[in-house]
Amino acid sequence: MSVPSDPDARAAKSEQTRARLLEGAMTAFSELGFHGTSTRHIATAAGMSPAAVYVHYDSKEELLFRISLQGHREILEIVRVAAASSDDPVTQLHTVARDFAIYHARHHVSARVVNYELASLNADHLAEIVALRAQIDDVVTRVLADGMAAGVFSTPDPRMAAVAMIGSGIDVARWFRDGRSWSPHDVGAFYGDAALRLVGATADSPETPATPSPEP
Repeated sequence: MSVPSDPDARAAKSEQTRARLLEGAMTAFSELGFHGTSTRHIATAAGMSPAAVYVHYDSKEELLFRISLQGHREILEIVRVAAASSDDPVTQLHTVARDFAIYHARHHVSARVVNYELASLNADHLAEIVALRAQIDDVVTRVLADGMAAGVFSTPDPRMAAVAMIGSGIDVARWFRDGRSWSPHDVGAFYGDAALRLVGATADSPETPATPSPEP
């Protein structure tokens, strides 16, 4: 295999290789779980030799961390954009819950890895991911608190309501599969309506289009 002589070309090729290995790791982790996946599985899924893994990443755990970091950053951006889409707490909550569920349906393969393999991260990496998850929780809790203050939501514990809404949205990645009768938009609309029911809101669901989810 020829190696580009230009430094920029070499850097670009290295980034492409790193991206392929991340994609291969995501596929292998989603099918076999972190502990069931070997570097050979990752390399095979990426269409590369096993030696390539350690050229570009220190360990299998680093690959898991990079996948988790990217996924959580995308999800945080999704909920921030959704919460900023309106000044009305009812519309905000519906949009946040809808777009959160849509993301986990569209990206169900990576989202299973991002959300269900966290116990395999080392302590420092886990702490970084937990901090991102706390920021996601905070966005949802603020929307709920604003709705409570405005008198349009009714729930004895906004924080618990946020946990319930986020947890059910994450679980979409566990059961959603492509090609079935429900589309990601169908799932998002249902979960948006369910979030309003969870807090006693009775307003009709907003008819705004789903916020685009960043593509990995």
